[in-house]
Amino acid sequence: MSKAFSAIGEEREVERDEFTPGLEPQPTWCPGCGDFGVLKALKGAMAELGKDPEEVLLCTGIGCSGKLNSYFESYGFHTIHGRSLPVARASKLANHDLEVVAAGGDGDGYGIGGNHFMHTARENHDITYIVFNNEVFGLTKGQTSPTSPKGHKSKTQPHGSAKDPIRPLSMSLSAGASYIARTAAVNPNQAQEILVEAIEHDGFSHVDFLTQCPTWNKDAKQYVPYVDVQDSEDYEFDVQDRREAADMMAETEEALYDGTVLTGRYYKDENRHSYQQEKQERGDMPNEPLAERYFDDDYDWERSADFIDRHK
Repeated sequence: MSKAFSAIGEEREVERDEFTPGLEPQPTWCPGCGDFGVLKALKGAMAELGKDPEEVLLCTGIGCSGKLNSYFESYGFHTIHGRSLPVARASKLANHDLEVVAAGGDGDGYGIGGNHFMHTARENHDITYIVFNNEVFGLTKGQTSPTSPKGHKSKTQPHGSAKDPIRPLSMSLSAGASYIARTAAVNPNQAQEILVEAIEHDGFSHVDFLTQCPTWNKDAKQYVPYVDVQDSEDYEFDVQDRREAADMMAETEEALYDGTVLTGRYYKDENRHSYQQEKQERGDMPNEPLAERYFDDDYDWERSADFIDRHK
């Protein structure tokens, strides 16, 4: 059977510009927005990995980050608020040959989509999740978000937020993500390197991407200066040791609100099977992509009743 997705598996040199769409090539984000850094790093990472645009699916949520797939040439799905992950999960299970990336903001991903985030990490789906973390709701003009620091004043919290911010790296580790990193738009080289690693990783990769919002979050400034924890002699820990990673994450998340920006790789588990691998080992999923069956005229379709009968 010939493959329906002809670009998948093709080995060739890929240029960054191939991921720039012809219809809407120029992003409309505010000048100085950190989202430009995510777009540049993602284009560079896909080109470095030799991915064809037709091999990639980018699922986004709502907010400034939701425009990412409008400015990125690939298959795309613009979901509703907080729902990029379930669409990305289903797409990867239907066609595991696709390189699936999900993206959302800190409000989108850690707020309304927090439940999906937790369970996608727990199940270790083989997708990459980029969270644009600017500590506010940017598109709706600066309301307090789950990562806004305690005391942060906004239209929704005029006297300052009374709540402690969530700790996304620690939350990701406790939920079960097998690759966890933090980078920043002001560190483009590190950002691309981390996205390459995250995309290559077999399992759920979570990248907390600090993206400054110069329009609605003046407090966060530009997330500079930053420190790469892998390059600094002040921070030594084993990214494969869960306890050491947890301690480093806690230090990183506390330091951010004290004005020290720490970035880098924090945790990596290469031995854990992805959800897809677990299902295939149990015989619950075929090895060939389910999506291919829609293009196979010889396939004998199964009915839901056939599955129900097996459990009687």
